[in-house]
Amino acid sequence: MTTKIFTRPFTQQEPISDDAINAATEVLKSGRLHRYNSISNELSEASLLEQEYASFQGSRFCLACASGGYAMSVALKAAGLIADEKVLTNMYTLAPVPGSISNAGGEPIFIEINENLVLDLDDLSKKVVSSKARFLLISHMRGHLVDMDKLMQIVKENNLILIEDCAHTMGAKWNDERSGNFGLAGCFSTQTYKHLNSGEGGLLTSDDPEFMARAIILSGSYMLYERHGAAPNKEVFADIRLETPNYSGRMDNLRAAILRPQLKSLDKNIKRWNERYQLVEKKLKEVKGIKLPKRTAKESYVGSSIQFRIPGISPSDAAKFLEINKEHGVEIKWFGSDDPNGFTSNHKSWKYVKQQRLEYSDKILSGLFDLRLPLTFSLDDCSLLADIISECAQSFVSKTN
Repeated sequence: MTTKIFTRPFTQQEPISDDAINAATEVLKSGRLHRYNSISNELSEASLLEQEYASFQGSRFCLACASGGYAMSVALKAAGLIADEKVLTNMYTLAPVPGSISNAGGEPIFIEINENLVLDLDDLSKKVVSSKARFLLISHMRGHLVDMDKLMQIVKENNLILIEDCAHTMGAKWNDERSGNFGLAGCFSTQTYKHLNSGEGGLLTSDDPEFMARAIILSGSYMLYERHGAAPNKEVFADIRLETPNYSGRMDNLRAAILRPQLKSLDKNIKRWNERYQLVEKKLKEVKGIKLPKRTAKESYVGSSIQFRIPGISPSDAAKFLEINKEHGVEIKWFGSDDPNGFTSNHKSWKYVKQQRLEYSDKILSGLFDLRLPLTFSLDDCSLLADIISECAQSFVSKTN
């Protein structure tokens, strides 16, 4: 067994830059934290962020809101979801995804995944028919993109309304098309462990003017929708403004000010994440018995975390594997436990959702492990943690081969 010890914290993010701190300080000095507290025709920090993110994303419209989960929920409502309507989604995701469906009044129908941790498109095709669902909320979980060409064929053939959860794929592409631009809307998170960090926050993008007008009113714009930075023309709001309730899910100027400088560094940081990911991936691939998801040349990903499987590992050995790594300073999460732990849970613990049989995916999750790769880790750090995981895995993979 290895004697190596990893000493870096897995939850430590890079410091907020001086530019972002100075921008936040200016907002604090002004006292105008509310996004609509602007003077004359001045655009607030939140409105400027909407403009800049829409430009980055290549979308017509953008709404800055309270969280990624709120973005998904308000997207479903703005898209016309009605009470108790079924929404197709990944079984492999995090709790805010089924939570957003529930919050919008819908009923999640889980789709199986395959060994590459993406939607099983055959299962999707079957459940589109059996459920008669109009909506697909796809979660690009942990940054893995399904074959978007095949997915869009299914979407078009079945007239599905596609909403993308891009919390882990901000900046990722499929065939040079940004994640979030394939369906009606893209939903993004700026929670601390995502690709932009404002502690909490979300962004919603779309090219559909009526959809975005409804989302803006739902977010709590009052009659101040003309102050948004990337909104439809005011004529689009004529009836929508009177027919749509206010759910108060706005982003404030302080968070927007922190995010704007970070957006300028996102492409550079994507390269840094991928250097770390590819280093760890290469070392783990050398361990017989460890399986990693396959990625295609069409996918340009953001490797801010890495997942690997030890197929056939027992629950007791999985717990031991986690503990041994922890003793050596490596914090790994396991998606196979029925008991939720921290941010990690699976469909069996979401008791507010009707329980569903997902035996193939459950088998995949039973051997699925996950760890963050924050930019505070150097390449040498990543090499060390990959060595520790590889050595700790030896006795467990030998049992499964």
